[in-house]
Formats: sequence, C-alpha cells, structure tokens
Amino acid sequence: MKVNIYYGGRGLIDDPAIFVMNKIMGVLDELNIKVKRYNLYEDKRGIAVLPKTLKDADAVILAASVEWMGIGGLLWQFLDACWLYGDKEKFKSLYMMPVVLATTYGEKDAQFTMVKAWEMLGGIPCDGICAYVSDTVTFETSTEYAYLIEKKTESFYRTFSKKLSSLPSSSLVVRENVLKPKTIRLTPQESEQLSMYVSNDSYVRKQKEDLQELTQMFKQMMGDSDDSPDMFEAEEPYVEEFKKAFSPIPDVSVSFSWEIKEFQRLLVLEIENGSLNCYYGKRDSVDVAIKSSKKVLENIVYGESPLQTAFMSGELTAKGNFRVLHTFDTLFRFSKN
Repeated sequence: MKVNIYYGGRGLIDDPAIFVMNKIMGVLDELNIKVKRYNLYEDKRGIAVLPKTLKDADAVILAASVEWMGIGGLLWQFLDACWLYGDKEKFKSLYMMPVVLATTYGEKDAQFTMVKAWEMLGGIPCDGICAYVSDTVTFETSTEYAYLIEKKTESFYRTFSKKLSSLPSSSLVVRENVLKPKTIRLTPQESEQLSMYVSNDSYVRKQKEDLQELTQMFKQMMGDSDDSPDMFEAEEPYVEEFKKAFSPIPDVSVSFSWEIKEFQRLLVLEIENGSLNCYYGKRDSVDVAIKSSKKVLENIVYGESPLQTAFMSGELTAKGNFRVLHTFDTLFRFSKN
C-alpha cells in the first residue's frame, strides 16, 4: 500500500509540521507502507501536474503550517489542481488525513478548510492531527505528544487499510447537485495531459502569443467595429493629413517613425530641406521613434491635442532625439476639421 504526503509549508527548520511528518513516516514505515512525500515549495510550477500522483495512492496526508492565516497558497494551489485536473472517480476511494500545526491562531479553521475541500473533491476525510505549538523544542521532545501522533497514525492506517466507511455528509449532496466544475468534460487521461500543459510556462506563453497574433490578424481582415470604415479602405491612412498639416522649416532635415499599435505597418516621416516624404514602410534609423494607439494618433492629426501634450501625459512614447521631438508641433500644424 502507498501513502502520499503533500506538504504545503515553507520548509523552515523549526516548522513543527516537519517533525510530525517524520514521526508519521516512521510509523507507516514500520507498518510496511510505502510513503512518498511531496514538498510543494520545491517545485511550485509543477503543482498543476501533481494530481496524477494520486492514481497509485491508497491514502493521502495533507500537511499545513499555519504561520498567519489559513493553510497557505501552495496547498490551495494543489487542491485547485485536484479540482480541475484530478480523476474524480479516484477521489471517491481516497482517504485523507489532515495534519495542521500552527504557530499562531487558526489551526482549527485550517483543518476544517482541508476537510471541507476534500469532501468537495469527493474524497474521504479522516481524523487528523491539529495542534498549536508555542515552543517547538518542548513539542518535539515531549513523549506524550509523540505517543499521540503515533496513535493517530495507527488509527489512520486501520481506516484506509480496511477501507472503513464513513458517515454521510451534506457536502457530498452539495457537490453532486450544486458544485459542478464549469469545464469541458475530459477523461482522466485528458485531464492529466492538460495539467502538464498548464505547468509548462513556455507552452502557455507561446499559446498566448499565437492568440494575440491571430486576434491582430482578424482585426485587420475584418476591422474593428469602433473604427471608421474609411480607415480600412484607405491604403495609406493619415498620409494626406500629415501632408496638409506640414509647415516646412528651411534647412531642417529630420525623420520620424510612428508605430501604430493596431497596425503592423510603420508610418515614416522624412523631412529634407523643406520637403516631406510620408509613407508606410521601413527605415534603418530615424531621429525620433514614436509609438501610440490609433486613437491617440487621430487626436493629434485631427487637431484635438498637440503631440507634446500626449507625450507629457503618457499617452504615447518616444525614443531618440528629444530636441527633434519638440519641433514636431512646429513642423505639423494640425487643425480641427
């Protein structure tokens, strides 16, 4: 038989939960029970795949250290993963012993939380170990406490080894009639595979990038409902507005690039001795590189606000020669239509 221990503490040397877990493991070892301990703090990214380790377990021990309030984020993350990716049929025959050691107030509440969560998962909670520890040395050297831990462990062993039944709980009724996970119905194998993908940061990041790329592509193909239809009909939007607003300054040669977040094209403004060349394309280097949303650009070209105001308010960003940037509102005098 096999028992899995999931420890949700931080692994501190003076954590009394570690002492209790070691005592429990010693008792189970004497009873020829194979014990596997998982320290959740060692691999936080891998918590999502831990529900698959329950497949070959006959019983589970959840160990929590209460340092402030509740069972801690790591155990919650593990229980969330069990709810999302665990084999619900397996939980029906899985016994759980809660172990809660607190150095502050709240050990009873934490134990109740663990029992309640396990019932909601469909598992079978058993009598556990719950204690407040004010002095770690006194607790660990007490023969009476050690005896109680051993007896609690032996009682847990008898419960799961003999597959003893438990009295019915209203939590089971609530789970069956009310708490239904709003997820696609998957087989245990599919849930396990999904949990592996969720724990893979590079895979998740790549999926997000692909979704953003697809979203951008469809926006360009179909258009955004908030945008004017003329915007997408024009091959070179805003070019005419810049040409009309251009106010040349003799002997001035500068260049700007304007990246519009909604487009994948770059608007380039080249000013050479009083003449303007405005086009969409690429340029190796510019004096000032500007980046903004389409809405901010429209506010400028339609005379709602000058570029300097948008820059100072943080609505657009700019890199390069800021002396050249200050000449923009002089070179382009936009007016309201």
